[in-house]
Amino acid sequence: MQFLPRAQVLSLEECETLVKAFVKLGVKKVRLTGGEPLVRNGAVELMATLKKIPGLEELLLTTNGSRLEELAPKLKSAGLDRINVSLDTLDPIRFKELSRTGKLEKVLAGLQAAKAAGFKRIKLNSVILKNRNADEVEDLVHFALSEGFDLSFIEAMPLGHIDDHQRGEEFISSADIQTRLAQRWTLESSQYQTGGPSRYWKIGNSQIGFISPHSNNFCASCNRLRVTAEGRLLLCLGNEHSLDLKAIMRRYPGDHARLRDSIEAAMSNKPERHHFDINETQIVRFMNTTGG
Repeated sequence: MQFLPRAQVLSLEECETLVKAFVKLGVKKVRLTGGEPLVRNGAVELMATLKKIPGLEELLLTTNGSRLEELAPKLKSAGLDRINVSLDTLDPIRFKELSRTGKLEKVLAGLQAAKAAGFKRIKLNSVILKNRNADEVEDLVHFALSEGFDLSFIEAMPLGHIDDHQRGEEFISSADIQTRLAQRWTLESSQYQTGGPSRYWKIGNSQIGFISPHSNNFCASCNRLRVTAEGRLLLCLGNEHSLDLKAIMRRYPGDHARLRDSIEAAMSNKPERHHFDINETQIVRFMNTTGG
């Protein structure tokens, strides 16, 4: 990966300014994601600052879990409400292959640290590919059930150019996974909602979610916006419509009304839906530059 010069990414103060602007416009939930947000110096302090913003009801984090073991107590003290941890495999060798540098034992230790710190709802996110980790679907559910975690299975999205596999050949739908799970567990219909795209079923005391951008398009109910580390406001994960909020803040420092007006005006360009084709790369940016 090539990392950006510091001047090209938002400062922590600019992040705070943006969140205040969004909350003024009615946003009640903010999620910090990445890349990996916990590698950013000052991330915990930023969370503590954001949590104090009047009107912000929920502050969440999506992480790869690599720094949770050391930071979980501090995250809880900062006021973080919920944690999502990306976990695609329970096999240490496969984990290193998929993550390139990660260690499964650190992530598992981080999950235990998050439980010990007092986080009540911890959710795992798993992207399933036929020939990579589909054989672990049941193992991931068993792990979630045994540890009291929730779990969302995510259909792979065609973001960024890849050469090591054919997306169409690796794709497995949410319905395929549900059919497999139903052979082993009873899936109860669930009314559980987090405001995100997951459709949930209940197995035991865990909520098992399915995020299905291909097979069960959720655009009609989407109210999400993303801001990249460079300050680009993305109105849809599957489209390139964007607004450079960093440029506005740096050209007009302290002009909070202009910033809010610019965000509000951009809403008219939020696309009706995305049009993913699993066999084609339509969006060249990877998730690590967009935010998970």
